[in-house]
This record gives sequence, C-alpha cells and structure tokens, in this order.
Amino acid sequence: MAKPELIWDLKAELGEGPVWSARERCIWFVDIKGRKLHRYGVDDGAKSSWDTPDQTGFALPAEDGSLICGVRGGLHRFDLHDDRFSLIEAVEPDRPQNRLNDGYVAPDGSLWFGSMDDSETARTGALYRWTPDTGLVLKGDGYGVTNGPVLSPDSKTLYHHDTLEKTVEAFDHEAGAISNRRVFAVMDEGYCDGPSMDSAGVLHAGLFGGWGVARYAPDGAKLGKIDFPVAAVTKAAFGDDDLRTLYCTTAWLHQTPESRAKQPLAGGLFRVRVEVPGQPQSLIKL
Repeated sequence: MAKPELIWDLKAELGEGPVWSARERCIWFVDIKGRKLHRYGVDDGAKSSWDTPDQTGFALPAEDGSLICGVRGGLHRFDLHDDRFSLIEAVEPDRPQNRLNDGYVAPDGSLWFGSMDDSETARTGALYRWTPDTGLVLKGDGYGVTNGPVLSPDSKTLYHHDTLEKTVEAFDHEAGAISNRRVFAVMDEGYCDGPSMDSAGVLHAGLFGGWGVARYAPDGAKLGKIDFPVAAVTKAAFGDDDLRTLYCTTAWLHQTPESRAKQPLAGGLFRVRVEVPGQPQSLIKL
C-alpha cells in the first residue's frame, strides 16, 4: 500500500471534514478550533483559506454551488461569489455548550450531521437529518462526540460513531428513517473519528490517537490500517477522477509540546492512493 504524502503543512489544531468537489477539482475542509475554512486545488496545489464565524464542523457542497456549513449554533450557507456566511437555520439554541461536528450528504441530497459538547465531557450530542422541506429532524440523542454518519453503497445501512465510546454503530436505513441500532465495531487503536465508505462497502475510520485510518469489512471485521506519521487522523475523503485518492485531515489537539515535537507534521493535509475507489460525493438539495 502507498504511503501517505503531506500536501499542505498548515498545522491545523483540529483539521476536519475533507470533502471532494468534482466540479471545482478541490478538497474543502475545516480547522474547527482554528475557525478556518480551507480549499486545496488538486491540480495546481493552490491553497486558500477563509475565517469562519465560529467553530465549524463541516463545509459540504450544495447543488447551487455554495457550501452548507455546520457553524456552532446553526447551519450557514457560504457563498463562494462574495465569501459571505449567512444563517439558514439555528441548531440547538437550548444547548449553548454544544457545537456541530461531522456531516454527510446522502445520495438523496439530505444533510446528516451531529452535535457534541464542546468540552467533550457531557453526553449532550445529537444526530440530525436536514432538508429545506423538513427542516431539522432529530434522529438520535445522548452522544458524547458524534462522528459521521455515512451510508453503505446500497444505502440500506447507516453508520455513526460515538467517539468517546470508541464505538461505531450501525442502523437499518430506508428513505431517511433509521432503526435497529447496534454495535458495528469497537476500536482497538485510538478513538474512531470521521468515517467514509468505499464502493465495496468497506468503512474507513480516522483514528484519533491511533496513527492511521482503520478499515472495516461490511460484517465489522477489521481489515487493517493505513499507517500515518501523526497520531490524530480525523477523517479521509475519496477524491480525484477515479475516486482512488484518500485526502486526510489531521490534528494536534490535546497534544503536549513534547508530543508535538515528535510529530511535526500533525495538523497537515495528507493524501494516499488506494486500490478500491470511493463513492461519488453527493450534493445537498436546496
């Protein structure tokens, strides 16, 4: 297997949420704690950054060319023409201690995302599904640190993490409804961070503190790990024309000065080639 290559040494405190944009041929991602939105051009290596209004857990592409961003306190639309964030809908005004975390666009154009206690102590996190027609719909509650979700290639299984529990959960999924909550896998190296799914149904989970990306078969069996030179790999996104390049965000959050000195590339954006392609990135329907 190829080795990960550092492509942007930006030293993000909490790099997260990489997403492939085929129409722009770029990777969008965020630094949650640094309050930044980043763009990396895969053809020319062009790098751009924007300040975000608050901590932002995800920035996902919509069908109108904008990005829908999970900013603390609400969903915002980021207009690429005027670089402006505008509030779409408030989220959890009754839980001011929470922020939004990982997000996912389902093939039907719906947005799924989670919330979490910003101090990572209270279990006040929730899982939501959002469309312009339905607004926010609560799908789960009582999570520590939410990550995901992601759907299987046939959309019949939804996977979602509670990172504090080191546990990946699976649900039966049909037309936006989920049921039959169950344990899919428990991490044996680090904490399960952002998930992604290849076209063969293999789940790829970033490992926070586990030095890589773990791979799990559809039956929950661990297939192995892609090793990284940094401890916290937060999420991997399949990109490029053949969807066989994993673009991976990393972080130095919670590290001591001594541990950071031993992994100076922490917080960088990496890429690594893989054999099995991922799935096309869906766009949020507005």
